[in-house]
Amino acid sequence: MKAIQISEFGGPEVLALVELPDPVAGEGLVVVDVTSAGVNFADTHQAENSYLAPQSLPLVPGSEVVGKLADGSRVAAFTMSGGYCEKALVSPGMCFPLPDGVTDGQALSLMVQGLTAWHLLRTCTHLQPGESVVVHAAAGGVGTLAVQLAKRWGAGRVIAVASTEDKLSLARDLGADVGVLAGVDDLRGALKEANQGRHVDVVLEMVGGPTFDASLAALAPFGRLATFGMASRQPPRPVDAGALMAKSRAVIGFWLAHCFGRPELMQPQMAELLGMVADGSLTPLVGGTYALQDARLAHEALRSRGSIGKLVLET
Repeated sequence: MKAIQISEFGGPEVLALVELPDPVAGEGLVVVDVTSAGVNFADTHQAENSYLAPQSLPLVPGSEVVGKLADGSRVAAFTMSGGYCEKALVSPGMCFPLPDGVTDGQALSLMVQGLTAWHLLRTCTHLQPGESVVVHAAAGGVGTLAVQLAKRWGAGRVIAVASTEDKLSLARDLGADVGVLAGVDDLRGALKEANQGRHVDVVLEMVGGPTFDASLAALAPFGRLATFGMASRQPPRPVDAGALMAKSRAVIGFWLAHCFGRPELMQPQMAELLGMVADGSLTPLVGGTYALQDARLAHEALRSRGSIGKLVLET
């Protein structure tokens, strides 16, 4: 089978198209004939070995695919053997049957990004009706879904943060009430101004560095910041527990991998998200589709912050 393999750690240039033996299903696993694979920002960290879990070489990157099982059923699935390939090993418990009318790209948008957005708002920050929500990288895969879900679930004011005016316009089209350009000199002040002069209740943050620091400073008493990435490759300042107590603020990290062994945190949420897409009340955005051999271009687009929505590889 054709696959993208990494034999040395580095940037997008280390992604190489190779021929590998077809995977053989062992006990408790099945083979998916992959039609499309999802590309995530975490994959760029995996390629350079800066991810939360240490990587071993050689490796096939990617964690999510859409394809068909041996019985012909169409599923989205998290992989056990890497997703940038024509055939992938998956656990039946990590497969999600796809309704008619949900495209490969839409389904892939819901896997890492959709489930992450769901858990950031429901499990991590416990969004309450009427609360303000800041969504960083609001035109990205998680951001475009989080903006829509926050509005659907009663957020009083959704504040989108993105790197260009076009991306902010997209976020407003999806339901954001106001936009803030990333990289402004006084991000804390800009977030308060966007929230009509008040500190904010919830922040979904994946940039790190000064963006994290300013977002934490913008939280209201009982505000919650959920951190789920570090796209800038720059860590924030250490969080002072005393300062959290003094302001009654909370910080929580989230990594979807901790849901993988708990079906109750995966299956109902995915079914809910798929149902919303099927009935038209949630719109996943596919920002780019690439041939498998062009995986490098997809990584370059992600790292340049030039992409929107979900990026997909077609096999």
